[in-house]
Amino acid sequence: MHPAPSVILFTTLSGLGFGLLFFLGLGMPDVTGWVAFVFYLIAYGLSVCGLLASTFHLGHPERAWKAFTQWRSSWLSREGWCAVIALLVMGLYAIGAVFFGQRWGGLGVLGAAFSLATVFTTSMIYTQLKTIPRWNMNLTPAMFLSFSLAGGALLAGQITLAIPLLSIAAAVQVLYWRKGDNALKQSGTDLGTATGLGSRGNVRAFEPPHTGTNYLLREFVYVVGRKHAEKLRLIAFSLAFGLPLLLIVPPVESTAVKHVLALLAVLSHLAGVATSRWLFFAQAEHVVGLYYGKR
Repeated sequence: MHPAPSVILFTTLSGLGFGLLFFLGLGMPDVTGWVAFVFYLIAYGLSVCGLLASTFHLGHPERAWKAFTQWRSSWLSREGWCAVIALLVMGLYAIGAVFFGQRWGGLGVLGAAFSLATVFTTSMIYTQLKTIPRWNMNLTPAMFLSFSLAGGALLAGQITLAIPLLSIAAAVQVLYWRKGDNALKQSGTDLGTATGLGSRGNVRAFEPPHTGTNYLLREFVYVVGRKHAEKLRLIAFSLAFGLPLLLIVPPVESTAVKHVLALLAVLSHLAGVATSRWLFFAQAEHVVGLYYGKR
């Protein structure tokens, strides 16, 4: 699919923001006052900016509110509800921490649960699509959740947790790429099954269905060169996991240096996840590409 910047921003920023809210809801770090205000400002800034970015991908952003009415059948609607509840509950929890120096544990746990649920429902928007075999597998939600938890732990300064979580996310990313590369082939979908003529022999297109481009080609058929994809994967993996681990694993005594290294680790992770998300959309092999001879 065409990797729209708004969707890349949405999945990258919101995942990181809700990941941070998850840890804050569990009291990690256990902060109050102005320090807590800074943490919540970062978490809400990332989460809200990510959600706002998603509306720019809609044909009619002014109708976004209608998505909330389809929660029984739509993962998009469930995502909207989970996000709103998470932000409201964590907002109340933040008020207690910032202005009253209190940790209202029940609210925190509830907010943390809905924060993680928001990331899960986001992932299910893509996982449910059978027309894109690369997304239609259980590693898609695993990737979204592991990325969110790893990034959230980094932002929350939970280095002890961030190290194993980054390692897990790295492993999930590699498994996702390996399984995803064969997903379309293993789905059994080809031009023969698409046309119902497969029983007659090898089916191929006599000539292109269109002399020029169209909406389907622009939105659902985006071909990335193999060498280009391999380079981007190396960049994404190095920035999202390799460099952050190199920055946070070595013991450092200076608090100032620790903060600088942690900031660099977060920025590197953010850039790496954004690159991975670009590949997530760019390498999505929609089965409609078979009709145009692009797969």
